[in-house]
Amino acid sequence: MAEQSLAETETRCARCGDMGTGRFCAGCGAPLRDVACAACNQPLQAGARFCNNCGTAAGGGSAKSGVSDGALAKMVGGAAILMLIAFVGGQMYGRRSGGASGAATEQAGIPLSAATQTAPDISNMSPDERANRLFNRVMAYSEQGKLDSAKFFAPMAIQAYQMIGPLDAHARYDIGEISAAVGETAMARLEADSILATQPKHLLGLVLGIRAAEMGSDTKRVAQLQQRLVSAAPTERAKNVKEYVEHGREIDNALKKAGASP
Repeated sequence: MAEQSLAETETRCARCGDMGTGRFCAGCGAPLRDVACAACNQPLQAGARFCNNCGTAAGGGSAKSGVSDGALAKMVGGAAILMLIAFVGGQMYGRRSGGASGAATEQAGIPLSAATQTAPDISNMSPDERANRLFNRVMAYSEQGKLDSAKFFAPMAIQAYQMIGPLDAHARYDIGEISAAVGETAMARLEADSILATQPKHLLGLVLGIRAAEMGSDTKRVAQLQQRLVSAAPTERAKNVKEYVEHGREIDNALKKAGASP
């Protein structure tokens, strides 16, 4: 009777807002209530897309076990090729129709010159190279205001990071930045919390946490995290770790907003 009552009770998904029954949202796959991760048995938060302990997708198996490196590479590479074919076709039509489709191609988030260039074969790249290439693409589209294109590539980018192996703080920060770039506030905060749970002074965890709090208009949390960032920055930056160097600009900007010198 308890299981039947649970299955029939409608709950609003914390991630997408849809109403649903059972343990997982039918719209986005996120947990509707407390359930355990299928891989590590840690509790999943309502609305989480991935386990913040091991990175396994909520409601399914691990990305590593469910999709092989080769299969993911083919999916990602195939999607890029299909998009390129569509854009080439659009340009050919645009030449015949006075360039109308050229404008549509630009609005879709691909520069007009892209169709005339050879697309990189990301299916032959290493997981690190695929993740970096897709991360840069999502960030570029987001900065250009081409949100539809950014959202199209964001899931591929996140999967590429999961294929690298266990997620470290740097990978979680990049996934959080991808999520923030496409408006996924809850996912960005989840990745920030995952970093700070094990490394409370990690600068990228604090920077990402501040951004997620700003997106959620949580001014109290913004102020708390900014204080922690300013306090931790001198010691942490002295470590000169790779992720601090690569994301130095983001750390500098966050420090300036917090009223401190970079």
